Amino acid sequence: MPELMAAPKASNMGRHKGGAYVDRDKPAQIRFSNISAAKAVADAIRTSLGPKGMDKMIQDEKGDVTITNDGATILKQMQVLHPSAKMLVELSKAQDIEAGDGTTSVVVIAGALLDACSKLLQRGIHPTTISESFQKAVEKGVEVLTGMSRPVELSDRETLLNSATTSLCSKVVSQYSSLLAPMSVDAVMRVIDPATATGVDLHDIKIIKKLGGTIDDCELVDGLVLTQRVASSSVSRVEKAKIGLIQFCLSPPKTDMDNQIVVSDYAQMDRVLREERTYILNMVKQVKKAGCNVLLIQKSILRDALSDLALHFLNKMKIMVVKEIEREDIEFICKTLGTKPIAHIDHFTPEMLGTAELAEEVNLDGSGKLVKITGCASPGKTVSIVVRGSNKLVIEEAERSIHDALCVIRCLVKKRALIAGGGAPEIELAVRLAEYSRTLAGMEAYCVRAYADALEVIPSTLAENAGLNPISTVTELRNRHAQGDKMAGINVRKGGISNILEELVVQPLLVSISALTLSTETVRSILKIDDIVNCR
Repeated sequence: MPELMAAPKASNMGRHKGGAYVDRDKPAQIRFSNISAAKAVADAIRTSLGPKGMDKMIQDEKGDVTITNDGATILKQMQVLHPSAKMLVELSKAQDIEAGDGTTSVVVIAGALLDACSKLLQRGIHPTTISESFQKAVEKGVEVLTGMSRPVELSDRETLLNSATTSLCSKVVSQYSSLLAPMSVDAVMRVIDPATATGVDLHDIKIIKKLGGTIDDCELVDGLVLTQRVASSSVSRVEKAKIGLIQFCLSPPKTDMDNQIVVSDYAQMDRVLREERTYILNMVKQVKKAGCNVLLIQKSILRDALSDLALHFLNKMKIMVVKEIEREDIEFICKTLGTKPIAHIDHFTPEMLGTAELAEEVNLDGSGKLVKITGCASPGKTVSIVVRGSNKLVIEEAERSIHDALCVIRCLVKKRALIAGGGAPEIELAVRLAEYSRTLAGMEAYCVRAYADALEVIPSTLAENAGLNPISTVTELRNRHAQGDKMAGINVRKGGISNILEELVVQPLLVSISALTLSTETVRSILKIDDIVNCR
């Protein structure tokens, strides 16, 4: 009998009991499981937010160690199993592609919004109502952010430097920001036309990692840098270089199939060697005839791209040779030098060559050599950044930091507006959205208010990571913003609250807007899920 009694009770669960919506048991469990899994991911990287954030040491299955506090890198390396937690990993990846910076903030905001959702769901508010209210809140939020932003000109180098420095401040290599920030700004400015550009192709900026030295030895090279060695030391410097890039092999031809040649006497053997020598000499003569004096040879997997005999002839003709050029670098080399890749010796003509003032092999005080080609006659707007460091971990973190700084400048090229940093935009949003919630009615007002409160997680985490009291700091900030001081933010260096623009802590508007919209989209899609079906 009790079983029969239990059945009608279960079917009543989804109905309105006393006017309030009561969720069925299973969807509620699935939602809370999704929310807690995603919150766990957000909590894992909360401590690495901001300039005083901690770094994470990640060890992969091979035993390789990565030390970083870049949100996207941490999440990419973490092996997340839960499907909704994976959505947060995708979220930080999306922010990395869209803005390049703010990858930690976006996950922390999403975690706080999910926390707010779980409280609203426990109070019996329908997930669709929450989702729609959040959409309203984010639309209003983007208006508020755009309203508090300041336009910026790309000619204003000082402002660009401040944005790049702010991005670098939270990295492991923050003490080198005075060197890396100008480098990032100059790199972007050289590859675009500031008057007409609406975006930056970061493939035009090549970052070359070279072990040895310190980060102080990093440099920006207007031209091409190759990590491959010059094939022989007899020619290591060429002025007024004419550069050819070949994709064929300077070695005796081989047949397509495996075969054996049986040579019966020495005369035949000499003839084979003589033919081989003539064949290679003719190829080298054609290279010389075109006026080429620097030869770049693409890596070949089928046979030797360059035989010893060919190298001997090239040396005699004073041609500098760099071999083992990777296939993926070909496009960048062609764009930089204005040369064209040559697939067959018959096409080796003067018009296929690129020209440069100087090609030389540079010795890096005992830690290897680099080939630098500078003074290109028809530069295709590309630059190379050489990153140096004492060990692999430092170099990789420096590369990630430079990439983030480049992305910040790219955001300013895309959307030429700046906004204060240091938690100021988030608190401003919280205050303005709380005001906006008072103009709404019913459940919506309640949900928008919860959204506004959730945004305070960024300033409170910044304060917490900097060793300040989060509650008093956020209360003081809210008070300052309510009085109309839009630019008040957390000054981590001095450990208090000040006008953040005077401290030159600025970030691109695009970073904040994309963080807000992307995190809200992710939270809405997690909210809408009410079942997980596993397919075998």
